[in-house]
Amino acid sequence: MPPDSPRDLIPRDTAHRLVGALYALADKTRDAAQQWELLDENGHVPDAPAYTELIQHAIDAQDLSRDILRVTAAFARGPHHATRVGSAVLRHLGVAATTSSRAAPLFAETAECVLALARCATPTDRHDLTNRMVIDHASARACLRRTSESLRNTVKELNDHLDFQRFLTTLMRQEGPPAPPPPNPGGRHR
Repeated sequence: MPPDSPRDLIPRDTAHRLVGALYALADKTRDAAQQWELLDENGHVPDAPAYTELIQHAIDAQDLSRDILRVTAAFARGPHHATRVGSAVLRHLGVAATTSSRAAPLFAETAECVLALARCATPTDRHDLTNRMVIDHASARACLRRTSESLRNTVKELNDHLDFQRFLTTLMRQEGPPAPPPPNPGGRHR
């Protein structure tokens, strides 16, 4: 939707900076979701999953989430969050902040399961724990994918807004300067 008035426009420099930051975060979260794997090339949980690697997934996911939360909070504190486009941007950022914050605990629970595997007494317990690890890790990666999608939706919203601003600028240039007012009929002449 187009803004109601020029004051509803997010300044181009602000929008461009935000787009750059969001692209970077979207790429990082998408890459993490693709690269952080639990299963081997055959689709099986390794016999001895690396706790340190899995806890590092939790740490890195927490760092990504912190960065997304900071961008979201900065935009929410800014003057443009209450505009029509600003509200849409904030909705997308809110989803990204929420989904990103869910990933780190799921990665941490996956890592915790690795430690519990060493103490499993029965094959059934080991099987159940392994299944829980796979589900938690896959859920964490899904959170990262949804986060990346939300960030990309935010970028799309901002790019649409920038396109609208370019359209307005072009339209205003075509109209040219305003014509002088007509002379006042019946006015005094000196």
